[in-house]
Amino acid sequence: MSAYRICFVCTGNICRSPSAEVILRARAHDAGLDVVVDSAGTDGYHVGDGADYRALRAMKAAGYDGTAHVARQFDEGWFAERDLVVALDRGHFRLLHAMAPDEEAAAKIRLMRSFDIDAEDLDENDPHIDVADPYYGPDSAFTEMVEQLEAASDGLVEFLAERTEHPA
Repeated sequence: MSAYRICFVCTGNICRSPSAEVILRARAHDAGLDVVVDSAGTDGYHVGDGADYRALRAMKAAGYDGTAHVARQFDEGWFAERDLVVALDRGHFRLLHAMAPDEEAAAKIRLMRSFDIDAEDLDENDPHIDVADPYYGPDSAFTEMVEQLEAASDGLVEFLAERTEHPA
């Protein structure tokens, strides 16, 4: 069986999605799961940039290294190459659904916090289901982002561990 393939998607691919990528990769590795994790943005204005220094600092404080990240833009052709496409907020969720070429692709899209045990009962229209964008906020917003991503990653690891088979 090949590795389960996951792509995290936010706006510019410099804060939330690269942080989610790094955190899930580490958590999945610790759980012994065979996954391939990457990330991208819905917009291309940061393509080629590294992760935001504040995201790097918050990740480092939590024990993760995001320094190898290079931002990219999501391509609709990637739906066929991924088993799961994880949106970091409802706006990305809607944009990804609009990009999905068919129902099979659309079925692969999930909201990140839907995996968080403390947020799983939230409706997809509830703003608390979003991983809030820390970009224009204080440094503490980046710490909160990492905490939200860790909680959701724990649930995502459980989700992945329960899957003995996945789409080829």
